[in-house]
Amino acid sequence: MTAASLLHDLPNIDPEHFQAIDVDALVPADAPRHAPRILVLYGSLRERSYSRLVAEEAARLLTAFGAEVRTFSPVGLPLPDGAEADHPKVAELRELATWAEGMVWVSPERHGAMTSVMKAQIDWLPLSLGGVRPTQGKTLALMQVCGGSQSFNSVNQMRILGRWMRTMTIPNQSSVPKAFNEFNEAGRMRLSPLYLRIVDVCEELVKFTWLNRDRARYLTQRYSERVESAEALSARVNQDSL
Repeated sequence: MTAASLLHDLPNIDPEHFQAIDVDALVPADAPRHAPRILVLYGSLRERSYSRLVAEEAARLLTAFGAEVRTFSPVGLPLPDGAEADHPKVAELRELATWAEGMVWVSPERHGAMTSVMKAQIDWLPLSLGGVRPTQGKTLALMQVCGGSQSFNSVNQMRILGRWMRTMTIPNQSSVPKAFNEFNEAGRMRLSPLYLRIVDVCEELVKFTWLNRDRARYLTQRYSERVESAEALSARVNQDSL
């Protein structure tokens, strides 16, 4: 798909000021050049879900910035511990998290917090899965929508969770107040400073994902784990003969 065709679906973007990601400025010439793989999660099951609409807009923008994007629908996802890990929706979510190099989490704010729908998705993502950490060292961008005045409770909570899940959470974030005023009948976000902030978040996420791709494994190495591995090896090699 050409850049022109991608921007055709983004009527709020000014082509004169839109810049494709300069990959050469971010990674060495011999680095892998496949499109950054981004997973988008949203936190509502409503038919007209503003967090889903933001997620869809983010997916369009991320695609325009050169990413490969997949969006997970939380419809049908059981509560944590309410089903086995081989439940189809759980397996789908975990497979996508393993596939992704970066993520976007978009939650409404409800009672001053992220929604249970959002938290359930995060809770189904383990720190370790068959020897693979599906979130460690991957990039993460955070957004929220509000029914009233602007708040940052949800993004602040998700930032704590992002740290707990050992992600590389980018500095920029987005909070959309009175979200019902920000979308037209077709579900597309109106041009405003709030929309521009979402563009900024998506651009920054793609840049950080390029930067982080070949460095994540080294950046997340920990002394404590190297010591533990050495001790385990020593214990196995130096077992008393029977």
